[in-house]
Amino acid sequence: MLKSAPKSLYAQVIFGVILGALVGHFWPSVGADMKPLGDAFIRAIRMVVAPIIFVTIAAGIAQLHDGNKVGRIGLKALVYFEVMTTFAMIIGMVVGHFVAPGSGMNIDPNTLDTASIAAYTAKSAHQDFTGFLVNIIPNTIVGAFATGDTLQVLLLAILTGFALGHLRQRVDRITEIIDQSTAVLFRVLAIIMRFAPLGVFGAMAFSVGRYGVGALMQLGLLVLCFYVTLLVFIVVVLGCVLRVTGLRLWPLTRYIREEIVIVLSTSTTEPVLPLLLVKLQRLGCAKPVVGLTLPLGYAFNLDGTSMYFTLAIPFIAQALNIHLTFGEYAGILAVLLVASKGAATAPGAGFITLAATLAALNGKVPVAGIVLILGVDRFMSEARGIGNLYGNVVATIFVSWWEGALDVNRARRVLAGEVIEDENAALSEPGSNGGETGGALAFPGPSTKLAGMATSAG
Repeated sequence: MLKSAPKSLYAQVIFGVILGALVGHFWPSVGADMKPLGDAFIRAIRMVVAPIIFVTIAAGIAQLHDGNKVGRIGLKALVYFEVMTTFAMIIGMVVGHFVAPGSGMNIDPNTLDTASIAAYTAKSAHQDFTGFLVNIIPNTIVGAFATGDTLQVLLLAILTGFALGHLRQRVDRITEIIDQSTAVLFRVLAIIMRFAPLGVFGAMAFSVGRYGVGALMQLGLLVLCFYVTLLVFIVVVLGCVLRVTGLRLWPLTRYIREEIVIVLSTSTTEPVLPLLLVKLQRLGCAKPVVGLTLPLGYAFNLDGTSMYFTLAIPFIAQALNIHLTFGEYAGILAVLLVASKGAATAPGAGFITLAATLAALNGKVPVAGIVLILGVDRFMSEARGIGNLYGNVVATIFVSWWEGALDVNRARRVLAGEVIEDENAALSEPGSNGGETGGALAFPGPSTKLAGMATSAG
């Protein structure tokens, strides 16, 4: 960004975050005008997310030559997702009930101005689980890539991978083209990531300039409860899950530090999906497991978002002096076990699902109550993103370990900062920190050795 700016991507991103926060704080109007920079960076990443998911998963499944393995990996991932998201919801509900951050606000529901949430409530009317399942099937093959819907692309990639694996030698040329496309797409991603500091600068400047740090004071206890509860969940629950695999949380945090900063700045995990696909393979997780588990997790394993739902609903009820019984809490949990699976990771999507959940509670807690948390939703969105990020990274590592497809010794060496000569060709731009184990600009290219390793590990 500047001639004196540090060279490593991580330092540049931190520099962009700090500079954006300062601009947003001292020159709010200028900071608000920086929004296009963040939007442009996110759109550039979204441009390559769908094709990267497609080529990664299609190639991985084609190399497995075993449909039973694919089904087994998918089933294990879904079982893990259901257990962990339910656990996150219960923790959020317990904290929301006993800490009671909304008690004492004594707000009359009739005084709520619902104009500011009209867009969310209108969209929530179309949110139902049946529609979510039907929407997984794209209208056309091209349509899946045009909309960028992760699950639609995932379905298409799985079907293509099975077809390629079944036809085998007859489609060697197509498989080779898909493999070579991986190299091209990751090189494009490497170029886009050079603009990450500029993107996070714009996103942070807009957030602080538009909403102001003072917005946190209005509903500070709710925000504090969410952040502390989520931190405990990550450190204790996810930390214990990770220890089962033989790894530790803090080294993993260092390893994904660039992705954490990007999520904090953009309030969405979408920009880091392609980066995590690479980093988790480099860590020692088998390619087919990473390719299936991580994209699935983006729709079904939203730990941070799930906790947000069960903490926000009691808060709204308490603020409106509505008493919730144990049975009503159980009903909320039952509704969210379905509704939360349709929640996307883009900013504002969790808010829409929250409105849909309240609408499904037969008027016990009025949907208009979500206006109470609208002012701080942006700040809570950042925490949701971090919770979802950690949840999906740990999920992929755990499912890989469960499947016997995790090279634990390699993972420990990588997390310790040891530079390992990868079997894959590094696709880093000249002068980047591609040789750094934790770097975000070095991507593995096509490699039959990697395919063999993944297949044998699976």
